[in-house]
Formats: sequence, structure tokens, C-alpha cells
Amino acid sequence: MSTPLAPLAVADADRALRRELYFFTLYRLFEAALLVFFLFGPISGLIEPIRSDLFASAVALSYLFIAALLFVFGRRGELRAQAMTGIAADLFFGFLAMHAMPGADTGIALMLMFNIGAAALLLRARYGLGAAALAVAGLISEYLWSMAIDGEGSRSLAEAIMFAIAYVAVATLTSILGREMRAGYDLAERRGAEAARLGEVNELIIRRLRTGVLLVDGDNHVRLANEAAMLLLGDPGEGENLTGLRNLDVAAPELARRLRRWRERGENDESPMQFAPDLPEVVPRFTRLLAGSAQTLIFLDDTSLLSRQAESMTLATLGRFSASLAHEIRNPLAAINYAVQLLEESDDVPTAERRLLEIIRQQGLRMNGIVENVLGMARRQPAKPEHMELVGFAREFVDEYLASHPLDHDTLRATAEVARLPAVADPRQLHQVLTALVHNALTYGRMPGAPARVSVHVHVDELGLPTIDVLDRGPGIPESVASRLFRPFFTTSGHGTGLGLYIARELCRANQASLDYVPVPGGGSCFRIRLAGGSPLLG
Repeated sequence: MSTPLAPLAVADADRALRRELYFFTLYRLFEAALLVFFLFGPISGLIEPIRSDLFASAVALSYLFIAALLFVFGRRGELRAQAMTGIAADLFFGFLAMHAMPGADTGIALMLMFNIGAAALLLRARYGLGAAALAVAGLISEYLWSMAIDGEGSRSLAEAIMFAIAYVAVATLTSILGREMRAGYDLAERRGAEAARLGEVNELIIRRLRTGVLLVDGDNHVRLANEAAMLLLGDPGEGENLTGLRNLDVAAPELARRLRRWRERGENDESPMQFAPDLPEVVPRFTRLLAGSAQTLIFLDDTSLLSRQAESMTLATLGRFSASLAHEIRNPLAAINYAVQLLEESDDVPTAERRLLEIIRQQGLRMNGIVENVLGMARRQPAKPEHMELVGFAREFVDEYLASHPLDHDTLRATAEVARLPAVADPRQLHQVLTALVHNALTYGRMPGAPARVSVHVHVDELGLPTIDVLDRGPGIPESVASRLFRPFFTTSGHGTGLGLYIARELCRANQASLDYVPVPGGGSCFRIRLAGGSPLLG
């Protein structure tokens, strides 16, 4: 059972048959011109007898006029209407011509067979068979008309029946052929649309790949390049586009040299290379597009991405190992600290050696802090964000910090640009982040010999997000150090673990927030936390 074609596919198929309609109208014009030629030309005696010269001439000239109109306007309008109008005119004038010119009725009936077949090809099955039925009715009507006028038909009844059967058979066969043509065209259209969509998807995937992809022909002309390749190769020049990098020898001489070596010797140099000082290093890989083809695909792998992936895997492994190791260290460390406390309370320890006990206790506390940081990183609890009021939270945090960490000459204060500021975050984790940032600011954010001046400033940033800045008035952080601040285990202090800022940023990410270092013009540092905004109704 055939599946009905979709309306859009039907319209496309009809447009594809427009050329066949053009030849159909041209054939109709030829038929009409042939009738006029036989009537008015030098061979007019070949179609004798003629029942009425005036009637025959009127029919032929009218048919020629209608055929000319249908030919001129055949490329306009809806295909089905054009075909139905044409076959109706063919049958009407054809049977009138058969009656007016009995000497040519058999030839006219044969010529009409093509018209019926063409109409059935262009129309749906029911319309094509309807045209055949109309032709049969017209054939029988003309036969009865001739019988009524002359007392006998111009042809035998058997001949009329044979023509009727031929009309139905031709209409049936061409109707099936037309249906198969439409189904085939519809299938081709769907396959073409699917191929086009797949091509677009493939192009989008290749374009969005973080690996650079270049297609180079045998003359080292770049035919295609995705966005990542353009970024890795650098700006090809003003006014250039994807096809602007026509010659690889000009765009990337070192890459062209390696490609030549790979083509000639099969050697692939996988050492990192850099196209410009400010661009990342890449590792090129080559492969032929097709076996025996001169076209080559070049893949440019960004080593920084590979390094980050390796770093993530290393951190994950190191985190699991560190957590296990921290558990093993914690118990003997607790015993050491307890033993030091007992020794400090003993009167038998000489005063000169109590300094050693103090060093052991301090280093034990430091070791315990490292263990706590490692365990906190390994078993970090998921964030439980809630709506909170940020200005009041910052003031409460400062009060709690001052109560638990008395400051001698240093100062810590909370400031705000607004009276209230709603936000969404986990208060416990945000408290932990601020504690780490304020501790670093009080420890490192001071000028030599001067007290620390630290403030927790709440405001709305340029994007409209609630923001907390932890500012100090210290010497600032060098650019070379700032780029590595949030790396795990990176520290410039002999007493730090290098995990504080890393854990703080991870906690911010868990709360859909960001933590960044912002240089302060004129000296000082700023660590900025951007939080998710809260609804004013819920804040």
C-alpha cells in the first residue's frame, strides 16, 4: 500500500513535472497547427470527406487559438489546473474535429491517445482515469451523433470500443508511471534533505571541534579550515576568510615542511610547534582524505587542552590518594600532638627544651591543617543553596571573624553600596570561602611594617550580579603569579599548602558562582565573588 506524499513533497514533485507539461502544451499546439494545415494548406484534399467546411474551419482555428493560449500560459498557475484545462480542450475540440472531418477521425483518435496518456501522467490517478472515462464518453457520443445524422457511424462500433479500451489502458499505465515518478522524486527529495541536514551537522561538528582541522590539496592549498584551526594558525590578514589561507607554505611554513616530509617519507613529527609567540602550542597529525588521494587532512591538537585534561586526571587520582593518605596520617599525628601537650604540662622538661616542644606543636598544627584541607577537598559536600540577604551576611561574617580572630593593629570591616542585596548560595560554604580569602588578605595583603587594611565590600557588578569583593591595601600580586593563583598546591609561602584558593574556587563553582582575582590600580588586591541573583520577592 503506497504512503500518501506530504503536501510539500507533492508541490516539489509537481514543480519537477513542469517541464513535461511544457512539452505537452507544445504537442497540443502542434496538433492544432496540423489540423489547420490540413484544412488550409496545399494538401487539404487528403482529409476528404468533410461534413462542413465552415464547422471544420471554426473548430480547427478555435483549437489553435486555445492551444496557443495554453502554451503561452503553461508555465504559470497550478500544474493540475493547467493539465485538466488542457485535456478538456483536447477532448472537446478533438471529438468535434472527428465529427467534422470523418476522413481523419481515426488519425485524430490516435493523436488524442497521447493527450490522454500525458494528462494521466501529470494528474492524480483518479483525475487521469476520469480523463480516460471522459474520452470514452466522448467517443461514444460522437459515434451516436454520427449515427443520428448519417444513419451510420464513420467507423464501426468495434473500432470505437477498441479505442475506448486503449484510452483506459494508456491512462492506467501512465497514471501508475506518474505515481511512481512522484514517489521516486519524493524519496530522492527526502534523501537529499537528510543528506543536506547531515552535511550541515557534520560541518557544524567540525567547525565547533576544539581540535583544528585543515583540508589541504596536493599543491598545499588550504581548501577548508574550521574555527579552531583559524584560531590556532592566527589571523591570516585583513580581509581574509576561511579560503584566505590558500597557500600553506605562506600561512604556516613549518607545518608545510612537516607535511612535505610526511608525504615523502611517511615521517610524522609530533613535537609541539607554535605558529606565533602569543598562540598556544599544537601537535600536528596528518592523514589522507581518501586512499590514493592527494588531499590531506591535518589535525592540530592544542597542547594546552591536553595538559588540562592530564591535570584533571592527575588531580582526581591525587585527590583519592591524598584522602587515603590523610586518614593514615591523622591518627599518628593526633597521638604526637597529645604527647606534646602532656610534655608541655610536665615540670620535668627543662626550660631550654620547651622551645623545641613549641616548634613540634606548631608544626603538628600545621600538618593537621594540611590534612583537614585535603580531606575537605576529597569529601566536599554538595552545595545547598538558599535565598539569602548578602549585606547582612557580610556584616555578620565580619563580626564573627573578629570575635574568633582578635586583630592587634589590623582592621577588617564590611561595606556595602546598597541596603539589601538578595542572592542565592550555600551560607556555610560561602562563609568558608570568605574565611580563606580574609585570612590570606590579613596575612599577605599588607605593606612591609604596616598594618593590614581589609574590607569585605558588597555591591552589584556591571552585569547586575550580586558581588562580594575582598580588598586589601598590600603590594598586589605579580602578573606571573596571578595566572597560577588557583592551581592546586601552588603557593609562594613556605608555610602555605597551596589548597586554600583552589578549594575556595571549587566551592564557588559548586554554588554556580565565580571567584576571580582583580588587580587594583595603585596597589592592593581584590578577590571578587560573583553570585547568582535572588528573587526580590524571596530575598
